[in-house]
Amino acid sequence: MTVRVVLADDQPLVRAGLSMVIADAADLCVVGEAGTGAEAVQLVRDLRPDVVVMDIRMPGMDGIEATRIITAGPVTARVVVLTTFDDDDYVYGALRAGASGFLVKDMALADILTAIRVVAAGDGLIAPSVTRRLIEEFAGRPERPPTPRHRPVEGITEREREVLTCVGSGLSNAEIAARLMISVATVKAYVTRLLAKLDARDRVHLVIIAYEMGLVSPHGNDRAGR
Repeated sequence: MTVRVVLADDQPLVRAGLSMVIADAADLCVVGEAGTGAEAVQLVRDLRPDVVVMDIRMPGMDGIEATRIITAGPVTARVVVLTTFDDDDYVYGALRAGASGFLVKDMALADILTAIRVVAAGDGLIAPSVTRRLIEEFAGRPERPPTPRHRPVEGITEREREVLTCVGSGLSNAEIAARLMISVATVKAYVTRLLAKLDARDRVHLVIIAYEMGLVSPHGNDRAGR
């Protein structure tokens, strides 16, 4: 099955480069390109792609607002944010808006293609090495709500809470298994239950929830096993 992709970036050279790389992948296909957020929203409505690779900073409607509109709409396209982390203050906002993945433009092209496939398959993807930086970067910003929204945790077991904390800290399933001394299959089962109980879209959404619940501190320290 071919994954249909829309590229949204205001830099034509970036779109051209990504389009060429994707064209060489037998299972991926670029069906449209947009230079603004508004164009991306319209292309999603017209073309119904599986994945949108979305830049943040674009003229007019930015990638955050475009992501919010796309993920709230009837079309089931999923959004992967592709931006420059060190220069972009809006990544957390994009994830809150519904993005299912977060990539940086200096990543290997093969990793970007893998991320598109992962998100298209229904999972979320955020590099573990970036998760702590993301939380650190946005945890103390004045523009975030002064009192984070806390979700009800009734029905969440202590072990599920530990797994959620580990996910929020950016640990992979294998790393969580090693930390909690359980099997990888058991970790996957816990993550699946957490997705259902917390009404989360994907693993990226679980990271956000863990942060909002106060399970992960601004400095990368978590409460798992404490």
